[in-house]
Amino acid sequence: MDGFDLDSPLVCEGIIGDGCGGGRIFFIESDALQVYDPTTKKRRVLLEEVNKARSLSKMGCKIIIILQEREIEFDLSSVDRED
Repeated sequence: MDGFDLDSPLVCEGIIGDGCGGGRIFFIESDALQVYDPTTKKRRVLLEEVNKARSLSKMGCKIIIILQEREIEFDLSSVDRED
């Protein structure tokens, strides 16, 4: 989809109706959590300094980023980070 490898551990797709970000692609690139909207074809940085990311997943309004040494939860509804 739009050049994204949905099988990559650093890419996940927002499911329409699951809370927040439905239909968008979330991914880690250049040490930043980014979102791509296939409708507008625009991308936006949501969170910087995401170093040594190993995996990315989404459940409802939460993006979970597994780093080498810790985990980050990013709440899409409040655009806030929890370490």
